This record gives sequence, structure tokens and C-alpha cells, in this order.
Amino acid sequence: MKKEHNVELSAAELANLWGQYQNDTLSVCTIKHFLANIEDKEIKKILEYALELSNKHIQFLHKLFSDEKMVIPQGFTDDDVVAQAPRLFTDGFYLIYIQNMGKIGMDIYSLALANSARLDVSKYFTECLYSSAELYNRASSVMLDKGIMMRAPQIPKSKKVEFVQKQSFLTGWFNRRRPINALEISHIYFNLLRNILGEALLTGYSQVAKLEEVRKYLIRGRDIASKHVEIFNSVMSEELLPSPSTWITPPTDSTVAPFSDKLMLYQVTSLNGIGIGHYGASLGASMRRDLASHYTRILTEIAQYSEDGINIMIDQGWLEKPPHSVDRNHLAKD
Repeated sequence: MKKEHNVELSAAELANLWGQYQNDTLSVCTIKHFLANIEDKEIKKILEYALELSNKHIQFLHKLFSDEKMVIPQGFTDDDVVAQAPRLFTDGFYLIYIQNMGKIGMDIYSLALANSARLDVSKYFTECLYSSAELYNRASSVMLDKGIMMRAPQIPKSKKVEFVQKQSFLTGWFNRRRPINALEISHIYFNLLRNILGEALLTGYSQVAKLEEVRKYLIRGRDIASKHVEIFNSVMSEELLPSPSTWITPPTDSTVAPFSDKLMLYQVTSLNGIGIGHYGASLGASMRRDLASHYTRILTEIAQYSEDGINIMIDQGWLEKPPHSVDRNHLAKD
């Protein structure tokens, strides 16, 4: 006879499920506005698929939280979006934004799956991982068809196996730099694309933010993203490698907010956290010292920027507290 028992959710599973609820409710709000302004029929299909995925995730999470007798997070609601507000971004931006959602989803869900022990949760994150890959592939296919897919530069193929002979392989100062390798190019190009998209997003959001403190914060983020683009472009230029265009998806001139300041600020701080993780991975993969120095400085800057954004959210009462452990010392005092 099969023994039945309830397996409690682990802290890792709780963290990933709670975080996904926040992100999916935010995605529903943003995609609703995009769909209300979309003109391109092919891109519209991608947006509809992304909205369908987020709604399915929310439905699953609602049931899971209810079954576990957990408080359902607030996340983001219709109060955080004005679907019929004038468009703030172009159709091309929508497509690149959704493709990036697929990239982020693959990163997040692969880590969530690796940290899940309960079978229903691991099965769910497996499905999320597959659907994120499908979303990315669909968006990429349309981008290729429209000729707006940005690809990393090509380099000559290796003709023989070689081994590093000298420690100068690690140096990166003055005129002693070796040519940049394929792995380093991959990370630089990926970070370039993220910051180009981030600069466009922050530019648009800074035009419509209502609170002056939030608006100044978004302008500061726009300038940081622009500076990071310059840093990565300079590396590519020194290597005589092509860089992607920095303004292929500029925002419109609208100053009417389609989203609440709370939603925009939460999204920016979330992307900051993801960016810190990507920069950390890039630092670990870069063996040339000048590149490592760039990533170290950038990491410090973005970490401080992220903390400042979280402080604004706390001051405004917008930061929803995630599941947390018990304060045993406090209980002992009581």
C-alpha cells in the first residue's frame, strides 16, 4: 500500500514560487498595455502567447498557495496599469522586450528547478523552462524574419588545438593585451544588448514617472546604462569588432504613465538584481585583467543603484515582504 504524506515546501521552493508570482503579475500588466497598442500582427501573436503563459502561471500559483494554506501575495493588479494609455514604446521594442523575457525566464526557471525537491514543483518549473525557451524561440524567429535580430560578431575558426604558454595571457593593461577570446566576446555582447534595452526602458519610464524621486532615480539608471554601453562598445571597438546599434528601439514622446510608479520601480530593481548576477558570471568568465576590472567597478555601481531603489520602495510602502524565517530571539524574549 502506497504511503501518502504531505511534503512541506522548502525555503528555496517558497522563494522561487513567491518571486514568480510577483514577476508574472507584473508581466500581465505590461503585456496588457502592449496589446492595447500593438499594430504588427506577428508581434501581437508573440505577446498573446506570453500573456497566456503568465496567466497560466498565476492560476497554478493561486491554487498551490491555497492548497498550502498560504497567504496569496499582492503582486501587481489592474490598479498598476492603464491599458489604454498612449503607447510608450514601439512594436520593435515590444518584440525585443518579450525575447528578453524568454532569456530571463530560462535563467530563473533553470535555477528554480535545480533547487526544487517536491515533484509537483519540479514538474511545474520544468514546464515553465520549456515554455520560456519556446517564447524566446518564437520571438527570435520573428526578429530574424524582420531583420532586427542582433547577433554577436563572427571570429575566425580555430585551425588547431593550442595551449596557453605564458601568464601574459591574463594581462590586460597598456599595449600587452592579447586578443579577446570567444567566451569574453559572448559576455560583452550579451551585456551590451541588456544595457541597450535597459537604457530604452528607463528612458521611457523616466518620461512618465509621477513622483520626482522616482523620476530622478530612473534618469540616473538611464545614464548608468548608457555609460555601461559605452564601456562595452569601447572594448569591442579596440578589438575592431562590430557593436549593435544603441538606439534601434527609442521610446515615443508620450508623457502619460501606462504603469504605476510602484510597478516601474519594482521592475527596475528586479532587473538590477538579474544584472548583478549576469555581471558576476561575466567576471568569472573573463581572464583578461582589464575586463575583470571593468566588471568589478560596474558591479559596485549597480549594487549601490539597486539598494537606492529598494530604499525608495521601502519609504513609499511598496516593497512586499517575501516569505522569511522566524526570529527566534524575538520569540524567546516574548
